[in-house]
Amino acid sequence: MGLRLPATLAPATPRGLPSAVRGARTRAMTRLSDIPRAPLALGLAGLIPFVWGALTVIDPALQAWGVQTLGPRFVGPYVMLFYGAIILSFMSGVLWGFATKAEGQVAATGYALSVIPALWAFFMTGGGPVWAGASLIAGFVGLLGLDWLFWRYGLAPAWWMTLRVLLTAIVVICLAVGVLA
Repeated sequence: MGLRLPATLAPATPRGLPSAVRGARTRAMTRLSDIPRAPLALGLAGLIPFVWGALTVIDPALQAWGVQTLGPRFVGPYVMLFYGAIILSFMSGVLWGFATKAEGQVAATGYALSVIPALWAFFMTGGGPVWAGASLIAGFVGLLGLDWLFWRYGLAPAWWMTLRVLLTAIVVICLAVGVLA
């Protein structure tokens, strides 16, 4: 017996999707080279605060330089936590935009799901840097699941999951450095 999703989570029927995206639910993930240059470049650039934060956790000399040059908010776990909450909120807006491509119940479900990352960032990033970092890791993994769902519905570009898996893996590794340090 197979797993059955509730109607609001099951792949959309053609009735709930605009004609431009009907049939897009079964496409496979693409290659990295299929991602348009602008989203790839901007996505990779968006990793800079996470990578910088992880490096300043690992290297005390780099952290000291960063504190002296940039201030304590822009090194170590702090930069990753602030920026991570912002990015989860930003991604809620991206998912909201994808939901606008749907109609009816599919759109309503998409709008409801799209606010989860922002609410997660708002409610779950208190309680100290370790808790906040672990919560952000869970938030980004959950976001990847939402990305997949929107992609599966045909609301995200064909290359979306290739980009999101790459970015999410790097973000989670960087946040884990902060949590485990």
